Amino acid sequence: MFNQMVKYTPDVLNRTFAALADPTRRRILAHLAHGDRCVTDLARPHRMSLPAVSKHLRVLENAGLIRRKRYGRVHELKLEALPMKKAAQWIEEYRRFWEGSLDRLADYLEKTNKRADQKGRA
Repeated sequence: MFNQMVKYTPDVLNRTFAALADPTRRRILAHLAHGDRCVTDLARPHRMSLPAVSKHLRVLENAGLIRRKRYGRVHELKLEALPMKKAAQWIEEYRRFWEGSLDRLADYLEKTNKRADQKGRA
């Protein structure tokens, strides 16, 4: 189980989770999930300056979560799902690990309680 987890480079996961930690960036990604958008479209629903939105976009780009295409002065952004998919896989591996560990603990406690009940009756 743990050997599979080594395949994830910490830097990629760190950048992905750091980018996803901010609610503004998550909202930007939610907008991009509906299709490609230009920067001004993404900035419109947020109460912040265009340079502030651009900083959020750079964080998302550095994390590999979005890709930018330039058409003259227009910057179009597209959602890139691979880093989020890798983060979800990483989380899923830990979920399976912890569920297995908790299931084994529950089995152990159940057996221990049965033995204690049997000793109490004797």
